[in-house]
Amino acid sequence: MRIRLTGEGEVGPGGGPAGDLYVEIEERKHPTFERHGIDLHAAVRVPMTAAILGTSLALDTLDGPVDVDVKPGTQSGTVIPLKGRGVPRLRSNGRGDLHVHLDVETPTKLDAEQEELVRKLASLRGEESPEAVFKAEAPGIFGRIRDAFNGR
Repeated sequence: MRIRLTGEGEVGPGGGPAGDLYVEIEERKHPTFERHGIDLHAAVRVPMTAAILGTSLALDTLDGPVDVDVKPGTQSGTVIPLKGRGVPRLRSNGRGDLHVHLDVETPTKLDAEQEELVRKLASLRGEESPEAVFKAEAPGIFGRIRDAFNGR
């Protein structure tokens, strides 16, 4: 990006009016946030139990900590928009949004007691032998990219 500051450059020849100053802005990659225009995107891992039961997460944003409510039953891939927490608009008011992408983390190793509890939960829910069901509306790669840009 290049910003022009009119009349802020060096003085012209023979004491003439100052020229324009051009400031080149180079964006560096951030370890947490990814920028898409004026919106920011961040991925957050959530434990399976927190996604099932719901929780409140304290997230560090560019403006300081913000509490984000994760509703009970939240699925992996859910996006929570935080209005006005993105990048400021140039030459106008307002800011973009911060889109928090939730990644529900399923445990890979359980001890005997944890495994017994999960099996009991599966039994209570009638999910001991679930059947695979294809989702009719499962989007392809281009649909997922489109949905990511549209905040879905």
